[in-house]
Amino acid sequence: MSLSVVEGPIWLVGCGNMAGAMLRGWLDGGADPAAFTVIRPSGAPVGEGITVVQALPADGPVPALVVLGVKPQLLDVVAPDLAPMLAPETLLLSILAGVELSTLRRRFATPHTIVRAMPNMPVAIGRGVVTLASDTADAGARARAEALMAPLGLVEWMDEGLFDVVTALAGSGPAFLFRFIDALAEAGADSGLPADQAARMALATVAGAAALAAAEDESPRMLADRVASPGGSTRRGLDILDEPEGLVPLLRNTLTAAILRNREMAAAAR
Repeated sequence: MSLSVVEGPIWLVGCGNMAGAMLRGWLDGGADPAAFTVIRPSGAPVGEGITVVQALPADGPVPALVVLGVKPQLLDVVAPDLAPMLAPETLLLSILAGVELSTLRRRFATPHTIVRAMPNMPVAIGRGVVTLASDTADAGARARAEALMAPLGLVEWMDEGLFDVVTALAGSGPAFLFRFIDALAEAGADSGLPADQAARMALATVAGAAALAAAEDESPRMLADRVASPGGSTRRGLDILDEPEGLVPLLRNTLTAAILRNREMAAAAR
């Protein structure tokens, strides 16, 4: 990938876990490291050939793309200095959880196009989910944003009103799944398996099952039923997960907690 849809410098303002994962995905997809400038107070290197500076560049060409990746509570720390450096043609892409487009527009009046994005950690290996929303992007800008995100995984446009839900499902979802893998391994160890063996088997089982689910036309529910013979051990285990207080309500409560927190962060950022 050449990022040819971006004609000019790419700035990553902040390069924490999520912005760093996006950067790794782009680089592994063939992007030129020289196209990127990372602005981070620590000045810590992020990869060979990538320029890292501790403050916003005071001179040089205007950035064509700015990925806003600082912590949401730092928005008003970076916005006053960053906003005057952006041109109307700069594409501003924000991955700040809970920070709404209207909040961004109040801080950044110049760029024609602001896109709010919610990636998840598997973008680092090109297997992520990236949800996009914009109230200013025309067809050309939307196509550019999609092309930028395509090497990172599944790209979906969404009404911003659903972003809190998307953030909880796809953005936080990998963390919830990691917990499930650990829990599956711990249950195996509690039942007598060596802990290290249980951990390896749980991880391989989840990875293989996810790959199979992605490759099949049948729904995951139908695949589960295919594994579970009537009256067999898998069916007995599914009966536990399918209880009224089982897996579905547990995950519903998990997502609800994350959604409410997203809404709290959005209110704080306004």
